[in-house]
This record gives sequence, structure tokens and C-alpha cells, in this order.
Amino acid sequence: MKYAGLALVFVCTFGGLMVAAGVDKGIKLITHAILPAMPGEIIIIFGCAVCAFIISNTPASVKHTLSYFKALKKGVAYTKDDYIELLSMLYTVFKLARTKGWLAMEQHIENPHDSELFKQFPSFYNNHHAQIFLCDYLRIISLGNENPLTIEALMDEEIETINQHTQHPGHAMQTMADGIPALGIVAAVLGVIKTMSSISEPPEILGKMIAGALVGTFLGVWLGYTMIGPIAGAMTEYGKSEVMYYRALKVGVIAFLNGCAPQVAVEFSRKFLPHDVQPTFMELAEKLNALPSPSA
Repeated sequence: MKYAGLALVFVCTFGGLMVAAGVDKGIKLITHAILPAMPGEIIIIFGCAVCAFIISNTPASVKHTLSYFKALKKGVAYTKDDYIELLSMLYTVFKLARTKGWLAMEQHIENPHDSELFKQFPSFYNNHHAQIFLCDYLRIISLGNENPLTIEALMDEEIETINQHTQHPGHAMQTMADGIPALGIVAAVLGVIKTMSSISEPPEILGKMIAGALVGTFLGVWLGYTMIGPIAGAMTEYGKSEVMYYRALKVGVIAFLNGCAPQVAVEFSRKFLPHDVQPTFMELAEKLNALPSPSA
């Protein structure tokens, strides 16, 4: 869907030009004025924007931001099926802890990669960071700190740290998007300087040179507001969907610590989820009823 949106930007931009100028003249403007000027203008605009991005971010942040281009393909980090699996895993953990005590959870908490319990839930099992997040708090609880207020406060602090980390790619791209229109003006000014140095040329040549200079302004605004800005927005939304997974874990754990039965604690997590990924009560109940009884 997002790739289709980006493609439609080209269709609407250049299709609109042809409607406004006429097909023949529009094609001529594209082939004789815009395309010839684009390579140099893009090097100035996009090249300087990328350089500024590299200067203002650490190598780890650059790599992290590049990894978030997957937002254009996936849209969200987790689907409804992922959340059904997550809630099923929480239910199994809570049921084991309720029926056999936290001591029975110890082997799963200490060695999650070898845990047969977690292996039943591949999406969660392969999510290293979420797995560590949950196991760390289960370890704290198993050591005797079952105060829900203390655990919730600590979880909130960690989730805020995770949120800052996941929001950085979108923020970094938005900063680039905000600067690109100004870099378009830089490219246009350089084009004007080039034109003024050839002021003795005939009007036909000067006209093409001025048109080429204005392409810089066009590209700066166009790239900033129809390409880089929307990509930044997609990355931001993807980051929010990543954090939602951790918030769902938190809600379930805190509900269980407050004395809720395993299925009720999981229901708290389900109701917390956005509607586009929230399973229905019956969908989740059918999945939970099909789960095997947890064993130590």
C-alpha cells in the first residue's frame, strides 16, 4: 500500500503537469527541462541531506534507521496473529506460575532459548528483546518482589527508553525531510549563479538555465513533503507498533500480580490492544482452550 502511495506521487505530480501544460508540452518540459537538470540537483540536495544525516547520528543510529525502511513493506511490527500468540504465551506462563509456583518457571526464565514452553510460541521465541524484557521481570518477581506498583513503575521506565529508541528513526528522517526544501533553495541559488555567469547568452539558452535552476526548488519541496516526510511518518508509526507489544506484556503482568486469574489477566492485555490488531474474545478463548496444559 505504501509503495503504491509513493508511485501515485509520481503519477499525480507529472500527470498534473501534463494536464496543466498539455500532454505534448508537458512531456517536453519533463524531457528538456526537468530530467536534464535532475542529476546535478539531486546530488546537491539529497547528497547534502544524507551527509547531514550521517553527521548528526551515530553509526548505530544510522544502521537502526536504515533497518526501519521495512516500515514501507510491513506497516506495523506485529499482526493480530502475533498478538494472539503473545497472549497465549502469557496465559501459559501465568497458569504455570499459578498452579505450580514461580519455582516451576525458573528453568524457563533462566534459559529462555532452551525453554520448551517458549518454543511453543515461535513469534515470541524469536523476538530476542521482548523475550529478555519479559524474563527479566519474571525473574524479579520470582525472587520475591511481587509488588505490582514497583514492577509497573520499573516497566514504565524501561518502556519509555524503548519508545525513545524506536522513535529515533522516524525523528531522524523527519529532520532530513525538514531540511531538504532549504537544500532545494541552495541548489536553485547555485543554478542562478551559473545562469548569471552566462548572462551574455541568448534568451533561449538563459531560459533553459533558469528553468534548470528552478528545478532545484521543485525537487527540494517535492522530495521533502511527498517522499522523505511520509517515509518518516511510516517509520514513526512502525516504532509505535513495536512499543505496543511491550505495553501489552506489561498490562498482562501487572494484572496477574494484582491477583487476576490467568485468563482475566490476558483479557486485560487483549482489551488494551488497538482494534486493528485486537483479537475478539472468542478468537482468543478458542486459542487458549486449545493450548496444552503447561508443565515444568
